[in-house]
Amino acid sequence: MTEWLDAALAYVERWMGFQMQLTEQPGCVVAVAKKSELVFSRALGTADLRTGKALTPEHRFRVASHSKTFTATGIMKLQEAGKLHLDDKIGKYVPGLDATVAETTIAQLLSHAAGIMRDGRRSSHWQVTAPFFDDPALREELALPLVIDANTRFKYSNLGFGLLGFAIEAITGEPYIGWISREVVAASGLEQTTPDMPVAPGAPLAFGHSGRLPFGRGVINGHQPTFALAAATGFVSTAGDLARFFASLDPAAETSILSPASRREMTRRHWQVPHSCEPRYYGLGTMLMEASGHALIGHGGSFPGFISRSATIPDWGISLSVVTNSIDGPANAWLEGIVSIMDRFSKHGAPAERVADWASRWWSLWTAIDLVPMGDKVFIANPGAPKPFTDEAELEITGAAEGRIVLANGFGSHGEPVRLGFDATGRPDHLFLGGGDWSSDPRHLSISYDGLASGPKSTAA
Repeated sequence: MTEWLDAALAYVERWMGFQMQLTEQPGCVVAVAKKSELVFSRALGTADLRTGKALTPEHRFRVASHSKTFTATGIMKLQEAGKLHLDDKIGKYVPGLDATVAETTIAQLLSHAAGIMRDGRRSSHWQVTAPFFDDPALREELALPLVIDANTRFKYSNLGFGLLGFAIEAITGEPYIGWISREVVAASGLEQTTPDMPVAPGAPLAFGHSGRLPFGRGVINGHQPTFALAAATGFVSTAGDLARFFASLDPAAETSILSPASRREMTRRHWQVPHSCEPRYYGLGTMLMEASGHALIGHGGSFPGFISRSATIPDWGISLSVVTNSIDGPANAWLEGIVSIMDRFSKHGAPAERVADWASRWWSLWTAIDLVPMGDKVFIANPGAPKPFTDEAELEITGAAEGRIVLANGFGSHGEPVRLGFDATGRPDHLFLGGGDWSSDPRHLSISYDGLASGPKSTAA
């Protein structure tokens, strides 16, 4: 597997560079773990648009609802120790709840089936206009009746996971932050993860940013503590730590703080997400879906100024995480795009030596394309697409600098020739694809920038 994975990740890095320029995102970090070992970690862009400081893989991000997976892991660890049972009613451990809330079970809270309000009667903390709920404020919300009957449908609730944080404190006799830091974070070997702000002095911290509309990107103060909602949304981490943590939750993982039985229970489908355009499911603190024909087990996170997504893919024993520092960061689409790239390489393999040199990017007035060797063929990818190999064309290489399009969309140039053109130094500088002429340098395109406010942006791969 190593050869195809290395080749896939090499293209992931090129594709992500194009995507960052296309979307004009401030920053992004992508990390991939194989059997809990980090094998890929790349940072692109800036940690803070005000200073232009380069982003690094060590920068911490607010990873929001990834916190729920950490909390669920802690609950499963307590069950393994005989301190609780998933069928226990939450009122057994936490007093002062409305009677309907007290009757809900730990399993219902973990799977978002308890029927509790999502964010409370007012959730101004998500607009950064008020602090997150402290203990008294959260208990005041939990003294209200359920919004819908328990165990009737999936209904996401940050308050429900805050309640699970209260349960952990009641059962362990310790504050949630201290217990989860020791028993889940440190026990999992994570050194760049904390359950809430502040982070350790000197730890690099990415700043969150707004979307581009309506006034252009601005910095969002996304570094506030989340207090009683830390169990739902407080965590601060890196892409690398997240990839390694989710790798440990794969039921087949060799190293984990949980038993295989607990991991299977966490990662099986408990509820389907209703009213969704594509099938999605929820386990116990885990989001479940399929992408490019592969099961994904993970979670996402949305916090003021930050969007993140992580998943393990059991088919390959691989986990990945994408973290962004903008409220419109396409972390979800990028993660699924990376899975689609891996899928293609897993099927076709690393490039054979005779086609490896065809790896390149080409430009026309209309768009850019990538030639991506896999196996003994060369594929045409669209680096601007969310999934670059959608309806990709295939080239058969018949000589050192020529070939033929052996598979293409009906609107493409199926069956037509392909040829490389070279400059005076012998470097490929033109691609003749069917009847089209593509350049290796976008500055050679027939575009005039005279009188425009700014010239073309950088086109680095």
